Amino acid sequence: MRLARADRVLLEHVDLSLAPGDRLAVVGDNGRGKTTLLKALAGTLDPDAGSVERHGGLGVVHQELEIGSDGSATVRTVGELLDELLARPLQALRELDDAAAALVADTAAVAQRYDAALAQVTALDAWDAPRRLEEALEQVGAVTGRSQPLSALSVGQRYRVRLAGVIAARDDILLLDEPTNHLDERGLDHLSRALREHHGAAAIVSHDRTLLAGVATAFLDLDPTSDDRPLLVSGGLEQWQDARRRHRAAWEDAYRAQQEEHERLRTRAEAARSRLSTGWRPDKGTGKHQRQSRAPGAVRAMNERIDRLEEHLLEVPPPPQRLRLPAAQTAAGTPLLRADAVRVAGRLAESTLRLEGGDRLLVVGPNGAGKTTLLRVLAGEIEPSAGSVRVLGRARIGLLTQEDAPPGGAHGSPGERRRRSLAGLFRERPDVLLLDEPTNHLGVSGVEDLLTALELTASAVVLASHDRSVLRALEHWPRLELGG
Repeated sequence: MRLARADRVLLEHVDLSLAPGDRLAVVGDNGRGKTTLLKALAGTLDPDAGSVERHGGLGVVHQELEIGSDGSATVRTVGELLDELLARPLQALRELDDAAAALVADTAAVAQRYDAALAQVTALDAWDAPRRLEEALEQVGAVTGRSQPLSALSVGQRYRVRLAGVIAARDDILLLDEPTNHLDERGLDHLSRALREHHGAAAIVSHDRTLLAGVATAFLDLDPTSDDRPLLVSGGLEQWQDARRRHRAAWEDAYRAQQEEHERLRTRAEAARSRLSTGWRPDKGTGKHQRQSRAPGAVRAMNERIDRLEEHLLEVPPPPQRLRLPAAQTAAGTPLLRADAVRVAGRLAESTLRLEGGDRLLVVGPNGAGKTTLLRVLAGEIEPSAGSVRVLGRARIGLLTQEDAPPGGAHGSPGERRRRSLAGLFRERPDVLLLDEPTNHLGVSGVEDLLTALELTASAVVLASHDRSVLRALEHWPRLELGG
């Protein structure tokens, strides 16, 4: 399969199949085509070459659930969205009821209709769908009021409602784009369990290494490779990481060897050219006829070396660059920010903290505990109901929100917008970094680069996250537990 837009090739040489029980992790840096691939698999994008075949029901969770500025959407309430997502099992139950009512006719056709309806309900486990839905809504922390307008919900609330509906529907094929975004620990556990128990096939785009370690049976890595083909690896997280490391090492070795050979040929050609330009002289005592016969030989040698240089093609492309985030110049131990007994009625319990240069703090807790509210209070965006926040000296405060608006009208995928937001925030070199779910939409390598930058920065860092791989990597940081 091949997909291109304008002059840019988004995906090429993609060849895969998914069978019941397969759980394919689709990984790669932002902008590599992960979301595009899911859209092609879902049928919302047509490939420029190749084809996509699907068999069975399809459940899709995109990264975003679009709601118009006036609240308009295909579905406008929580109930309408859930009814749309559970359309197949609900329709199967209605058909079974209608077929059962028609049995009074006692004909072969009526009996055949009932048998077909019963088989469909059984295959979809439709009887249990309402219970699964209520459980999923509770476990992922979604709102349950069916009459609530989607436009009145936060991005995270809308996301959790849709995810619960897709989990409960149990379609044959699941296509999930960053399904761990906006989930707390309880929701993450429920998602992992639902994926492990899923009898159909699934393709999962995620940066959450903990999720992938627990559910993935194969990996499709869309990051650049030396032969321009995606890296498809059977097995779990360790097998993929090992294959990725070996491929990257071989690529870097081949690139380095090629560059060294090219430089050797260039140096020899330049040396030959330099000898002629400064005037070639034979050894002292050489006869005139020898000088005349050897001079053309030097010219030929120089031309041969230039020809060999020009014939040496640089066929191995350079390995891709990683996400680079500039470091701040904050002095360690410098008092920067203090919050004394701050509280926001109904949203944040009383909290006190002090921040100095180099400090680290993880803010954890379930959805609704006040993590985002605390960060916005520290950033000066929300006035606390009680207590006070003081910025000390001329400390600069930088806040990264959970979702990134397209800057200056520029669009791009959520992952690309997240990388731009991170790079822009770090370029400002704030003394205090307030990061709200910073790994949302980032690819695996982007998460690794961010974690490295956070360990190196001189800024004070306050980070709120549900990302289990991040919490594990930063388990040595002090923690502030909210809502516990």
